[in-house]
Amino acid sequence: MATNKTLLVKGIRYLAFSLPLMFIGPSIIHSSFKNQGHPFYIPILGLGVIFCIGSMFLMFRGIQTMIKGLFDGDE
Repeated sequence: MATNKTLLVKGIRYLAFSLPLMFIGPSIIHSSFKNQGHPFYIPILGLGVIFCIGSMFLMFRGIQTMIKGLFDGDE
């Protein structure tokens, strides 16, 4: 069984990009909930939700790519 190192590195890169989004997204959501009277409440809340969804997508894609690199080999 051979490991496709390029796919493995690509998966780790996806996970590395998702890590900051995991912390930035909830921080933005918390900040928007603290300022509910502000006129930019809804856009900032939407931005935080987009960051959280982006983080989940990148984590899913990274784990999927790493598993493909580990088990599919050179295919």
